[in-house]
Amino acid sequence: MGTSTKIQPRALVRASGGPRYAVAVAVDSLGTGLLRPFLLLYGVTVLRLSAPTTGIAMTVGVVVALVCTPAVGRWLDRGARSTVVAASMLVRVVGVALLLAAPAGHVWLFATAALFLGIGNQSWPAAHAALVATVAHGRERDAALAAGRAVRNAGLGAGALLATACLAGGTTAFQAMAAVSGLAYLAAAALAWSVHLHTHPAATSAKDRADRPAPRMRALLAANVVYVFCLNVFEIPVPLVLVTQLHASPVWPAAILVGNTVLVVTLQVPVTVLMSRFSRRTVLALAGVILAASYLGFLVATSLGHGWGAPAVATVSVVCTIGEIIYAGSATALVTALTPAHVLGRTLARFQLSTGFGLAISPAVITALASHGAAALWGSLAGATLLSATAVATEKDQGARGAGRAPART
Repeated sequence: MGTSTKIQPRALVRASGGPRYAVAVAVDSLGTGLLRPFLLLYGVTVLRLSAPTTGIAMTVGVVVALVCTPAVGRWLDRGARSTVVAASMLVRVVGVALLLAAPAGHVWLFATAALFLGIGNQSWPAAHAALVATVAHGRERDAALAAGRAVRNAGLGAGALLATACLAGGTTAFQAMAAVSGLAYLAAAALAWSVHLHTHPAATSAKDRADRPAPRMRALLAANVVYVFCLNVFEIPVPLVLVTQLHASPVWPAAILVGNTVLVVTLQVPVTVLMSRFSRRTVLALAGVILAASYLGFLVATSLGHGWGAPAVATVSVVCTIGEIIYAGSATALVTALTPAHVLGRTLARFQLSTGFGLAISPAVITALASHGAAALWGSLAGATLLSATAVATEKDQGARGAGRAPART
């Protein structure tokens, strides 16, 4: 695919793992969309747990699940690919089964279910990226990763819409949604496992291992913790600002979230391919600049008051979404380009740790900043993201070069 801006669908499907794997990703995403956005409501509505107790159980599940990612990385470095992807889906089947089996008021069983669901959710990104990196290379791999994200967002959005339409059914509807989600995970796991993709670590020469050590990427990993805050912007600060500060209708944040999903699904691959004419590190730094500018745009928009504030926030949301698309299309691609094959799994696991940590702390950080006003919220996010972009741009690609060779263009 090179640096061409042309997209060939068949080549893209092959580079993404093949037709069966693409279907597996879509089915898995649909099941995740049915359950994950409404897991808190399941605990409150079906199991009769208090909202704070449910939230704490979910948070503990996610945090403990992050501890499992290094083991996933080591498994990947032993050559497993499709098996790890299938396992990340199967473990969520266990989580769903525990949800359905949990009696009302049983918080520990709910917490265990959240743990298994969290393990699957945290394991999947690294396993998926490793599988795609094994099948595709160069800029074709970048486009394939972008295509996977587009498919996943489409599935998540479709699942969430379907679940929303079923919420009026009460407890029975929640349990039915969970059961369908479990079946989707099971079907997706079977499809992913049937791909039978693995590598042979022993084939990696000793010279290659010596020439390309594991990249440190300290600045990149630290910056990623800040970058991933953008993935929660449309779920936490934007609704908070629109409803509590601008007193806008709840329709506004819902419409903005739908618009964000549509833009990601339609533009993720074209924008990623368009950006392939530049180095991945430059593109990732550019994403940080765009995100920082959008945060400042949100600050200006909220100062406009009730009349113009909501439309202005919606307009700035488009800019923020473009920044998110550029970030998502370059971050994992940069990590895979910097990493030699024999440590790809462990490096992707480290990257997922930074992503998961950022997503875990972002709700608390955002709400704490918002309590001090719009300037503290958006100004802090803009400043931190701009600093992160600078760190990304200035970090040296030590792991991308061999002994006596010039650094690779990443």
